[in-house]
Amino acid sequence: MTVPRQATRTRGREAVQALVAELSKLVSLPATWLTLGGTLVVNPVLAIAYTAAGLHGSTGTTSVPDIGLAPIGYTQAGFVILGVLAACSEYTGGQIRTTLTAMPRRALQLTAKHLALAIVVLPAAAIAAASGVVIAAAVLGGTAAPVTAGRAAGALSGAAAYLTLTTLISAAVGALVRRTLAAAVVLLGYLFIAGPLLRDHVSAAKYLPDSAGFAMWFPPADEAGTVTPVHGAVLLTAWTAVLIAVAVSGYRRLDV
Repeated sequence: MTVPRQATRTRGREAVQALVAELSKLVSLPATWLTLGGTLVVNPVLAIAYTAAGLHGSTGTTSVPDIGLAPIGYTQAGFVILGVLAACSEYTGGQIRTTLTAMPRRALQLTAKHLALAIVVLPAAAIAAASGVVIAAAVLGGTAAPVTAGRAAGALSGAAAYLTLTTLISAAVGALVRRTLAAAVVLLGYLFIAGPLLRDHVSAAKYLPDSAGFAMWFPPADEAGTVTPVHGAVLLTAWTAVLIAVAVSGYRRLDV
């Protein structure tokens, strides 16, 4: 009985050490703060632009959550780049070999990297979502359409979760591609070109990560067969888990 218990303690200690090491690397990476800082500056600027358009009737809505969260469609690019950088930065200069010397268990190391990324990104995602909504509420004032507290809270939490999961998906793709530019091109090309085209022409595209994620904070009209916010959260979480599992599998099998 003593041996299994000791082995469990050792694995638990190793997991904690891996998480602490990945957190330390992530927060000491200048690109982490440059990317997050730039994204958190751009988001309010876009929110002001969207809100001004809403005041002039150009957005087709005066809903505070809809207008305040609209910039996320663009500023998600910053979170995508952060995920790619977190996964690919160690391949530049061969630092990944040093990492694997200190932490030979690749599955544990890559899982810890994703968990560390989620810990850093979730607060930033919440700030990005809240800043746009606060600006929209302050500027629109009494001209805003009435929205329930539940709808506003759901949209905010859905947007923050969407950005966090999208960042983790980006890290998983980065771990598979191992090239910063190539991974960024693939992901941004999908989000800004292929994804919108598929949504317009293929009904099954509503189950893809971007469309399912949008439903979490910008639910479509209440029609039969639409993806609800809950369904969107389940779908995007499933996409994230599958892609991380694929990345871990590839990481264990491929040479660095």
